[in-house]
Amino acid sequence: MSKRVLTGITTTGTPHLGNYVGAIRPAIAASRLPGVDSFFFLADYHALIKCDEPARIERSRLELAATWLAAGLDPDRVCFYRQSDIVEIPELTWLLTCVTPKGLMNRAHAYKAASDANLAVQEDVDAGVTMGLFSYPILMAADILMFNAHEVPVGRDQVQHIEMARDIAQRFNHLFGNGTDFFVLPEAVIDEELATLPGLDGRKMSKSYDNVIPLFEGGAKGLKDAVARIVTDSRLPGEPKDPQTSHLVTIHDAFADPAERAALRADLTAGLGWGDAKQRVVERLERELGPMRARYAELMARPQEIEAILQHGARKARAIAAPLLAALREAVGLRRFVAASQASAPARAAAAKKPEFKQYRESDGQFYFKFVDGHGRLLLQSRAFAQGRDAGQWVARLKREGAAALADAPVAHADGVVTEDVAAALALLAAE
Repeated sequence: MSKRVLTGITTTGTPHLGNYVGAIRPAIAASRLPGVDSFFFLADYHALIKCDEPARIERSRLELAATWLAAGLDPDRVCFYRQSDIVEIPELTWLLTCVTPKGLMNRAHAYKAASDANLAVQEDVDAGVTMGLFSYPILMAADILMFNAHEVPVGRDQVQHIEMARDIAQRFNHLFGNGTDFFVLPEAVIDEELATLPGLDGRKMSKSYDNVIPLFEGGAKGLKDAVARIVTDSRLPGEPKDPQTSHLVTIHDAFADPAERAALRADLTAGLGWGDAKQRVVERLERELGPMRARYAELMARPQEIEAILQHGARKARAIAAPLLAALREAVGLRRFVAASQASAPARAAAAKKPEFKQYRESDGQFYFKFVDGHGRLLLQSRAFAQGRDAGQWVARLKREGAAALADAPVAHADGVVTEDVAAALALLAAE
């Protein structure tokens, strides 16, 4: 299996230049590496913990999706979805909640910060603390474990949550694995080389400091106006400047190539005025951001296009999530009664055949395949193919990839058959 890397984006705001340089751009670049399966999701359940403004959350989801797509995220190469579209995640959250010690949640940074602040002003220790805030590390664990991500890029302040996900996964594996590990233990990935852009005043670029440079908001004029407000020293045109202490130079370097960086440094040292230097920075940023901004505007004007992309991603994600959750339900005892009946009749179960694919040619000259379970019940029916080899290639892919291939497969479920049934039958076939 390829290495799986998972990234979540909380839907409570609009990205700025610092988000783009520090998170969006490197994550998209990493998703293009060979041997990597990338999962990107809009963490809108998490947003409900922080924000009780429905219009803001709705707008943020749209803006964030448009931003990532405009910045070059390829929805055909990655799995890009909304957290709230994956119905398996809340159920997994509950299964994990039932094995998570309360003491572990007591140590979570966000809860400790809230409770410590309450005690400092002699308030009740849990004043203002919702269960969403208290237990959201479990929801984060479900996000990660649902897709058995091997790596999760995070800031250093989020490492504790990855460690908690590992603890919860180990406990579940121990209690219910019966020799099988359902969950991979994820690793936190911290890239110390990732750029942290200074804001207009030199502090870290952050909306809480009100010192951000907008990524797309306000258009080219908004970008120019923000760069014009970057704080510089009082040296006049003609006076030498020190590029090493300039926040403007740091922002320029995040976009420029080595030759452009050297040229700006040399010109500032020779006396280039700050106004001319800022214009040069605007032009350099605009070369990279301008085409993205145009694509962003197109996407924002066609939200139905974004919706279709996210629904496609949800289908791909659920094709992975559904069979895993079916196995977890089985492991904890949430089983269908028919399964228990079959378990009590081993002779009948032993007589059942394995699921199988059947390929054939109809009188119309077209080629088809179908997938039936061990009792001959139809599970999947393919569309028509002009060539037999095309049908055979899809059969091979379904056998190889299992439920993950269902999102794109040219098939229809038989009446009364759900994805979980098909996923279980494909898994049984793979176990031969």
